[in-house]
Amino acid sequence: MEDDENIEEELLVVESELHEVQGKIKMLLDQQEELYERQSHLKALLEISKTSRDTSNTAPSVALEDWSGKFSWDSQADDMRFNVFGISSYRSNQREIINSIMSGKDVLVIMAAGGGKSLCYQLPAVLRDGITLVVSPLLSLIQDQVMGLAALGIPAHMLTSTTNKEVEKFIYKALEKGEGELKILYVTPEKISKSKRFMSKLEKCHHAGRLSLVAIDEAHCCSQWGHDFRPDYKNLGILKIQFPSVPMIALTATATSKVQMDLMEMLHIPRCVKFVSSVNRPNLFYRVYEKSSVGKVVIDEIANFISESYPNNESGIVYCFSRKECEQVAKELRGRGISADYYHADMDAAAREKVHMRWSKSKSQVIVGTVAFGMGINKPDVRFVVHHSLSKSMETYYQESGRAGRDGLPSECVLYYRPGDVPRQSSMVFYENCGLENLYGIARYCQSKKNCRRGAFFQHFGEAVQECNGMCDNCASSIELKDIDATYHTKIIISLLQEMQQNDQRATLLQLLDKFKTKWKHSAGCSNEAVDLKKEELELLIVQLILDRVLKEEFQHTAYTTNAYVALGPLWKQALQGNRQVKLTTAIQSQDSDGRVKSTKRNQMSSLEAKLDDLRRTISSANGGIFPHAVLSTQQISLLNIHKPTTIAELEKLIGKVKTDKYGNDIIEVMRSEAEGGKDGGAGGAKRQRKDKDVVSIESSEEEA
Repeated sequence: MEDDENIEEELLVVESELHEVQGKIKMLLDQQEELYERQSHLKALLEISKTSRDTSNTAPSVALEDWSGKFSWDSQADDMRFNVFGISSYRSNQREIINSIMSGKDVLVIMAAGGGKSLCYQLPAVLRDGITLVVSPLLSLIQDQVMGLAALGIPAHMLTSTTNKEVEKFIYKALEKGEGELKILYVTPEKISKSKRFMSKLEKCHHAGRLSLVAIDEAHCCSQWGHDFRPDYKNLGILKIQFPSVPMIALTATATSKVQMDLMEMLHIPRCVKFVSSVNRPNLFYRVYEKSSVGKVVIDEIANFISESYPNNESGIVYCFSRKECEQVAKELRGRGISADYYHADMDAAAREKVHMRWSKSKSQVIVGTVAFGMGINKPDVRFVVHHSLSKSMETYYQESGRAGRDGLPSECVLYYRPGDVPRQSSMVFYENCGLENLYGIARYCQSKKNCRRGAFFQHFGEAVQECNGMCDNCASSIELKDIDATYHTKIIISLLQEMQQNDQRATLLQLLDKFKTKWKHSAGCSNEAVDLKKEELELLIVQLILDRVLKEEFQHTAYTTNAYVALGPLWKQALQGNRQVKLTTAIQSQDSDGRVKSTKRNQMSSLEAKLDDLRRTISSANGGIFPHAVLSTQQISLLNIHKPTTIAELEKLIGKVKTDKYGNDIIEVMRSEAEGGKDGGAGGAKRQRKDKDVVSIESSEEEA
């Protein structure tokens, strides 16, 4: 019997080592895939280069990958960028991406939220003759984009399940016969996979030479390895097969090397030009708050955070675990004076659109959503994203928190975490591809009190570490931490699980805590050095042991739910025998007393900024679907406050021709009124105070077009 136990113990250790080796093999295979991809790409470039030299009798063209060089469309592109889109300068990689598309290349773009992905296909769409087809997964995103383009005078339409018959007829005529003005057409992936009529009209548009570009937004949805795989996206490869001469651009905020390979294969763009930007969002402040086990306390804390930090109705998102939780949190926030609406997939389309429009026009401050809300949402001035519950992976959290600060201005990403949320999520994701592995990644992010939050993203996406500059709670905190030796506590937990295993019993995390408390009372005297841990610390310890593979989770289905149980993991014997010391990091001061990183109030909004903000809201309300940020961006208001133009000519140099023609007289009237009203500084804006952190010093950039 003892021999069997020794063999089992050694087997578990070997299996653990094998798991580590498999992890290393996976990393090497991923690296091999990247090298094969690069090899294939270089061979293709060499072949094209040789062909080009053999067939060209003219002067040599721009180097194949010198997309930052001079091109014939530069002047026109610059004019459109500034005078139509109102953007003063390109962001990183934007110009190079646009040049590669204008040169007829297929392009894959990995660019962080707020990096300006939309401009990368919207500007070429305006510059190129013909119609650009944009495939996007969510109606809310499509509505945002179409309304924003309409405000700029760009003929854009959407063809979805909500499109009325008259507009549908106009679109089909434009595709088939070239009648009417249409530059950009947005559709959902279902339209490609399920509408034969649409594909027939698109075919005719292509044969007539009017299909100029295909853009696939949120392209990670194509890949089963992506964090948000959608079956209808699998069929988008048909577009390149049917229209091989039409350039394609695929865009996403996140994609590991495996997902990138998958995308190129599925979309049939193996020779695409690839642009990968940094995942770093230097304007975002990341923090994790300890989450109370009492629901109302959590809501109180979230409500206080919003009302104290963002008293001027600055927009924000709160993400929840379930649809029911969504509705409850929105109701509770309203009861505490926060203007909040819920948004989830169970609502009918009209109700969802109404909520989305209210929030987009800043008529409600907070939208409380599940993951159904927000992917690719085009509201640039979201100042905070709060996670009431744990995300299911680092990629999902990066995407969701990335809704904040797309205008480049300082914003906050707050996650409320308690270890009890881990089994709640694990019981939902354990059957997914790498579901538990992904969940444990975000759990490590939350459990850490020492490591840089931003560094966790660099590590996950395989990017070189950059400076955080104090833009996360761990880097900015001055709280003293201490390591508690939890080896003895771990031994008690293991012995409890052994006893239950022998009696064919199981325990959830909470049940295991109760059993621990009972045993601790009888065994605490056995170790004079053992520290009595609080309930919250014991929860942290158990999850830490799961992450370190001393323990593991097991799952059992019932008629109504799936339960997550704690069981002995591969490395339990090492911990029981004392060969593995267990440390638990805790704060010497409680988070409530000093753990929340101190911040200073933002500078007061000046009287002029307040008046311009009111003006853009007034124009928005008077012009139906136009959003306030489409009238004047936050950066443009800041520019006007600095330069204070008093003539149309001066104004046009700051915000471009299109917006000056549309709103110039109203803006100048406000500017002159303010100039004549005296030098009251910020007095008029005193009630519109904005909060900012003393650690923030960010040069603002243009909002995402």
